[in-house]
Amino acid sequence: MWRSAIWITTGLSTIWAAEALAQAASPSPVAAPTAATAPAVPAFSAVAPGAAVPGWRAVGLPKGKAPMTRIDTVADADPAASPARTVLRLQTDASYGNWVFDHAPWAPPRSAELQWRWRLQQPLPGADLRRKDRDDAALKVCVMFDHPIERVPFWERNLLRLARAVSGEPLPAATVCYVWDATLARDTVLPNAHSPRVRYLVLRGNEAAPGTWQSEQRPIWADFLRLFGDESDRVPAIIGLAVGADSDNALGRSLAFVGDIRWAP
Repeated sequence: MWRSAIWITTGLSTIWAAEALAQAASPSPVAAPTAATAPAVPAFSAVAPGAAVPGWRAVGLPKGKAPMTRIDTVADADPAASPARTVLRLQTDASYGNWVFDHAPWAPPRSAELQWRWRLQQPLPGADLRRKDRDDAALKVCVMFDHPIERVPFWERNLLRLARAVSGEPLPAATVCYVWDATLARDTVLPNAHSPRVRYLVLRGNEAAPGTWQSEQRPIWADFLRLFGDESDRVPAIIGLAVGADSDNALGRSLAFVGDIRWAP
């Protein structure tokens, strides 16, 4: 959900929430050194149900513009999971929320894959990622890139610089979001309705039956170039991950789960 192109951050954690563009400028931040190895993503299964997961943080809309999506850890309800594993649960109710894991920039090799499993239990009625007034997602997993700002089109570059100045953070110029959407067809690619700095790839669409766990393995080089190849012929460093769900536009309810997320070489 974005009402206008601005991103809200907490510490090094970069998460977007739509808010009005505002004031003042500040110098561009100095880039951090690029890590040679993939970051170890803290596992949800490593904690007891109900516990926080170190390294992940919850972020909602600023100033309480919408209730916070309920995001917590629970025991996996899948009867095939033995023993039961802890997973992340995302429940929306006219709400907005994300869990964010941020890290030092990492240059992924061509073979890098993002792997996870997820389940959409209750789809979000009325949501439509193609419309600004219904731009909600019941389940998304996002990758944030340190995309060079000089590769961003001129007008978007100025908006991004302003957003960075307002937030005081090195906000991403490119974000790939994988979504499970009950209305769009699988393999649909589209930009965020408010800002093409975020682009969606529908992995599970209207053909996927809700309530079943699905496993994903995504080639990050191919996906980035597919979604942002109009701006770059190479894949920039990755600076973080996010898992989120929102229904503050469509004003409905949804329920989803996500298992451990990891990078594979």
